[in-house]
Amino acid sequence: MKKLLFLTCLSTGTLLFGQGGPLDPADLIKPLSENWTSYSGDYSGKRYSQLKQVNVTTVKGLSLEWMNTSLTTGCGPTGVNPAPQAAGGFGGGGGGRGGGGGGAAAPIIVSGLGDGVTGPNQCGPARLQGGVLVVKGIIYGSTPGNVFAVDARDGQLLWHHYWKIRPGHGLGNRGVAMWHNYIYFGEQDDWLVCLDAATGKEVWKKEIASLDANYWISNSPMVLGNHVIIGVSNNLDMPAYIKSMDPETGDQQWMLYSTAQKAGDTGLDTWTSLDAARHGGGNSWIPGSYDPDLHLYYYGTGNPTPAYTQGRGDGDNLFTGSLIAVNVDTGKMAWYFQTSPHDTHDWDSTETPALADMPFNGVTRKLLMMATRNGYFYVLDRVTGEHLVSAKLGLVNNYASGIHPEDKPTLDARGQVKRNPFKDATIPGSLVNGDVLNYPPPTFSPAAGLFYTHEQNSLNVEYLMEPDPRGSMGLGGLSTGGSLSWGTFLDAIDYKTGKVTWRHKLTGGSVGLLSTAGGVLFLSNGGGIEALEATTGKPLWHSDIGALSAPPETFLLDGKQHVAAYVSGGIFMYVLN
Repeated sequence: MKKLLFLTCLSTGTLLFGQGGPLDPADLIKPLSENWTSYSGDYSGKRYSQLKQVNVTTVKGLSLEWMNTSLTTGCGPTGVNPAPQAAGGFGGGGGGRGGGGGGAAAPIIVSGLGDGVTGPNQCGPARLQGGVLVVKGIIYGSTPGNVFAVDARDGQLLWHHYWKIRPGHGLGNRGVAMWHNYIYFGEQDDWLVCLDAATGKEVWKKEIASLDANYWISNSPMVLGNHVIIGVSNNLDMPAYIKSMDPETGDQQWMLYSTAQKAGDTGLDTWTSLDAARHGGGNSWIPGSYDPDLHLYYYGTGNPTPAYTQGRGDGDNLFTGSLIAVNVDTGKMAWYFQTSPHDTHDWDSTETPALADMPFNGVTRKLLMMATRNGYFYVLDRVTGEHLVSAKLGLVNNYASGIHPEDKPTLDARGQVKRNPFKDATIPGSLVNGDVLNYPPPTFSPAAGLFYTHEQNSLNVEYLMEPDPRGSMGLGGLSTGGSLSWGTFLDAIDYKTGKVTWRHKLTGGSVGLLSTAGGVLFLSNGGGIEALEATTGKPLWHSDIGALSAPPETFLLDGKQHVAAYVSGGIFMYVLN
């Protein structure tokens, strides 16, 4: 097999006519097929591709077309990359233009206000995460402080933008966005940067949060109409918000806080005081989904702060742990659904929802489906926010005592989880489940009628180390021990009932999922990329390339369906024999 791959992985070293170029905004609202134009492929969040050349019969014919395992992050204040490496073995392109056959290094563009040495600036393999775009034969990927353009036909690096990050706090990176000839990227040290897609050169940059206040950006921007929307993160007690910026100038259009910031704001009565609400958390650090007909953007908010103490009274702490529908033209909330009222377990509700028009009780409805970190699956009407389904996931999910009944007088109370206060962290310790889900994005197959997500099963003893909320800002004040695991699985959920139809055991954690009209489900498992039959979970194909760092993606190139697998340091590209 390796010998065959060597013969099929030769690099062309040239760009074909018509490759690359601007992204027409009209293409952003098309169902996922030829290109991968936003975080989830399209605005729906389903990660469901219309392509079906690769199907349950043909998937076994996928073979490696090329690989580039030499992508590296920038090093030092000059932004110099390590020397490009030749192909070697049975692999594809090296780190620079010319890849397998040598040639001139790809241009590297350096910007940013850090010194390029201290803080998070490090050399090493580029761990592509989140949404990697594929538009007209060009792959646009990112890691913290780095954006890459790669030729999708041969894996060769076209340009590399290296941002010198100022020392601070941050997590990973969820990807980039594109609009016309612009690439948008959120830098960890709180800048939203616009790049020229053809060259990687900076067009403009706007600071959208304060690094001194411990804000950072891990979110991928979303371009919705003439708005670039991005959320910020903070693990202390600073106000959480999302912002909308002008895509051409970067000027701020509107700003929406997660919690009440002044007297009279909605939700203030769910906090012990205005000061508690102002510093109450609810960060948004995962991209949401968008309905262009309704002009509504659906995104989730994170935990309240302090996260674990019982010093926040008995209120719901709105709008933390919530799904929010915001009108992108006005910045006004249309409706909300709180998935974790008065959260005391760090149950972020930031997971990406999936939108689909599907039959429900005999009527086709505009649905929104979401599985959140607390281990519950929800179905809502995305026009009104009406609750339709709530169902528990997880083999050992024990933190709640049930679900509120449907006859509650207000929308936000219907179908909500009832917190069990005896499962809160306590000084002597409480036995409670860990995260059932986390950030890796789900997928929904309209053809199969199944929503797919990962499921983690563990119990921990949680100790409250600091009962005074003044001494446990952010995520402080907790210690855990005695962890027990019942395994990690991929769940296939019937959206009409919330029942798990089948489970597939995972080796290692999930990085996100992809489903296709060909009836195939792609994921990271068993030390590589795996394909399952979407309706049954039957294994169909596997390639042992190491654990993936981002969800698999698929697109059309020169009339052929390709499947991309992203790993630490590079890209593996597959096509049918």
